Amino acid sequence: MNETSKKGVPSKKFGPKLLLGTAAVVAFIGIWEGGKDKDGSSVVYADKLAGGIPTVCAGLTRHVTKTPIVVGERWSAEKCRREEQAALMKLQLELEKCFKRLPPQSVFDAATSHAWNFGYPSTCGSVAMRNWNAGNWRDGCRALVYAPGTTRPVWAYVKDGKGGYKFVEGLFNRRSAEYAFCMEDVK
Repeated sequence: MNETSKKGVPSKKFGPKLLLGTAAVVAFIGIWEGGKDKDGSSVVYADKLAGGIPTVCAGLTRHVTKTPIVVGERWSAEKCRREEQAALMKLQLELEKCFKRLPPQSVFDAATSHAWNFGYPSTCGSVAMRNWNAGNWRDGCRALVYAPGTTRPVWAYVKDGKGGYKFVEGLFNRRSAEYAFCMEDVK
């Protein structure tokens, strides 16, 4: 993903105290959402962890873009950049509505990564968001990776096809990285 600027653009809700599309969140998502060739282009694939949903570029699916995504189709680097930026801005505009108080930038950026992975409705309805809206930034960040008061991982499971769920180490690693990212601006 490419950022709209190095600093980002002011939030519609919180103004310049919170930025959308920051270089930090773009880079963070890019670490976890592979799928691009060296030239920045991407071939649409069926994401096994997401139940076979067609996915392209840095994790784009039909849930974040209106552009049809067809398995086997090749997207240019420019098309990836354009669609990713539009999807990121759309997602962050929805996500900022869920915050009742101005979050630290790193909290908003970590919430963005989480919402990019699970959708903003899931992030907005999460234990993490309840904590953040109560001003409990640390507990909210921790809730991205562990169930409250435990060391039981959360948000690190996928459906196993047998009616249950299986733990995925890569998702747990992403959640752990989101926690560290989230805490960067938390005092």
